[in-house]
Amino acid sequence: MKSPIFTKSDGGKLEISVHALSCMMAFVQDARHKPEAGGVLIGRYIRDSTDIVIDEATVPMEGDHRRRFSFWRTRQPHQQALDQAGLESGGTSTYLGEWHTHPEDIPEPSEIDLKNWQYRLKKDVFSGDTLFFIIIGIKILQVWEGNKKTLTFQLIGDFNCRVSVSSLKLNWIFPTFGEEK
Repeated sequence: MKSPIFTKSDGGKLEISVHALSCMMAFVQDARHKPEAGGVLIGRYIRDSTDIVIDEATVPMEGDHRRRFSFWRTRQPHQQALDQAGLESGGTSTYLGEWHTHPEDIPEPSEIDLKNWQYRLKKDVFSGDTLFFIIIGIKILQVWEGNKKTLTFQLIGDFNCRVSVSSLKLNWIFPTFGEEK
């Protein structure tokens, strides 16, 4: 399976690695008993370009609050995963945004989502002027780009989640970070 690639507002590309995609898609809410899940997006800016790669997505951790129609992420364990990725990558891995699931075929951000995303743009420490927000629906994954200066969001694409999860390499060990593309 190929990594999905989206075109950002500046014309650069945003790629989601198969590893990060498989981590997120493992939590699709395709049954009534499954609560929302989420985490942070970790990746890197590609040198001499405007391209970005999401290499990892943290998964729900101890302390996170998961309900059928809500997810609240605890800061500390996700921050530790982000810090560890930064160390292992020699400082090239960084925080790129957030992801979570919705129990609907084609996800739409709720008012709570939009307010949380604006908060992240205002308060989180990150490189550049944008963060990415992914919602995994039952059939479709959608990606929004949030702008720090305007606090606005632009849908930059979607991806069909109906790809067989068995075709993804479900590798729960974070990859070793190699050199930038």
